[in-house]
Amino acid sequence: MAAYAATANSLFFFSSSFFLSSPRQLPRKSVPLKTSRKYLSITSELATLPVLSFTGEKIGETYLDLKSAPPETARAVIHRAILTDQQNKRRGTASTLTRSEVKGGGRKPYPQKKTGRARRGSMRTPLRTGGGVIFGPKPKDWSIKINKKEKRLAISTALSSALESTIVVEDFGENFEKPKTKEFIAAMKRWGLDPMEKSMFFMMEVPQNVMLSSRNIGTLSMLTPRTLNLFDILNSDKLVLTPAAVDYLNGRYGVDYEDSEEDEEEEEDGEGTEADENTVAAQ
Repeated sequence: MAAYAATANSLFFFSSSFFLSSPRQLPRKSVPLKTSRKYLSITSELATLPVLSFTGEKIGETYLDLKSAPPETARAVIHRAILTDQQNKRRGTASTLTRSEVKGGGRKPYPQKKTGRARRGSMRTPLRTGGGVIFGPKPKDWSIKINKKEKRLAISTALSSALESTIVVEDFGENFEKPKTKEFIAAMKRWGLDPMEKSMFFMMEVPQNVMLSSRNIGTLSMLTPRTLNLFDILNSDKLVLTPAAVDYLNGRYGVDYEDSEEDEEEEEDGEGTEADENTVAAQ
């Protein structure tokens, strides 16, 4: 029955007027093609953030106007960017030896017959301890590429989604005369932050005393424009910005941002040292 249906359909298709070799051809009409391609649109929403003093009092307000992907594509953009960051961190240096690369095994271990044992031709067989590995890992390049505009859009979309849990604190680097973790935790409580929750501080520069005072807090991460990454933004419960950092975000990820060659060079230089600076800051 299925063969009959296929034959009938094929006959009907090839017997249409398009395939007829008759000298009389039907007039052709120009019909506009309808494509279902959807172009990526970018939206922006102005958000007002409170500005707190070092003592925790509200001293003003500021705004953050960032680009963000529409809701129907935001999840896919962020997923692609975070997958790229995580996969590019893989070194791909895992390596095993096959039976042709294992040392030894040049002679037959014991005679083929008259021993009562299974036949064995080499000591390098994967069935024995110390032999080769079947389908083991080999060095591989796991890096994948993502467009710079797409990566920048993913970061700005993640920041826009975390505006409800974002506060702005005035520059507090001069308030720490010496490294003191207890004083930094007290300041966090004044700003309404729970030291047990994950917090991300984004500053243009991290003073030495601030870095030393906060490095013992395991739930806290200090980031600069060079180490800003998507994973720490998504992994944080609270975001703390400084006024200078807000101006940087509006200029870098805002609606009026335009690409330039200098910015592209900075991104290429920053990608290689991002993990190293995070490691140094955590030590």
